Amino acid sequence: MEEDAIETTVEEHNMLVPIDEYLAAGIHIGTQQKTSSMKDYIYRVRTDGLYVLDVQATDLRIKQAAKFLARYDPSNILVISARQYGQRPASMFAKSVRAKAIVGRFIPNTLTNPMFSEYLEPDVLMVTDPNGDGQAVNEAIDVGIPVVALCDTNNLTSNVDLVIPTNNKGRKALTLIYWLLAREVLRHRNEEDRFRYTVSDFEMEF
Repeated sequence: MEEDAIETTVEEHNMLVPIDEYLAAGIHIGTQQKTSSMKDYIYRVRTDGLYVLDVQATDLRIKQAAKFLARYDPSNILVISARQYGQRPASMFAKSVRAKAIVGRFIPNTLTNPMFSEYLEPDVLMVTDPNGDGQAVNEAIDVGIPVVALCDTNNLTSNVDLVIPTNNKGRKALTLIYWLLAREVLRHRNEEDRFRYTVSDFEMEF
C-alpha cells in the first residue's frame, strides 16, 4: 500500500515497536489539511492529498512525553478524551499509571472554578485532540499547567507544550499510542512489572 511506503532511516531496535506495527495501526495516516505548526512532523503528501506523518518522530515524542509525565505525581495527571475512539484508551492509560481521566463531555470550569463540585487541580493535562478537547486546553492555559497533546496534521499547537504527532482519530492508532505511553511512563518510574495489559485491553469496542 502506498501509505506504508515509509523508509527506515534508524535502527528499528531503537524504536518502541517495529515500524510495521505503527503502520498497521495507522498512526501515520494524517488528514488532507496541514497546519504550519505540524509541517515538521509530516513525512510526505500522497497523490490523493493526504498528509503522512513521520512515524519516527511519533516514536521519539512518545518517549519524551512518557519521560515528562513520569516526573509528576500520578494523581496529578489528568487525561482527557472527548473523541469516542480515545475514551477507552485514555481511561486505560489513567488506570495503568494511576492518573485521573475525564472521557466524553468535559464540563466547563472543571479546572478554573474552585466552587464547582467536580473541580480538579492537576499539575499536567494530556488531551487526545487539542481541537475536540479545546475547552480543557484553554482552562489548562488559564491556570498555567503544561499540556501534552496527540496532534494530527490539521491541529494547531500554539497552546500545546509537548506534541505527539499521530493520527488522533483512528481507533487502532489511539489504542497503540496510549498503550505505549502507559508502558513507557511505568518504565520511567521503574514500575514496568505493574504493566500487565495487552494492546487489545486498551481498544475501544465497536
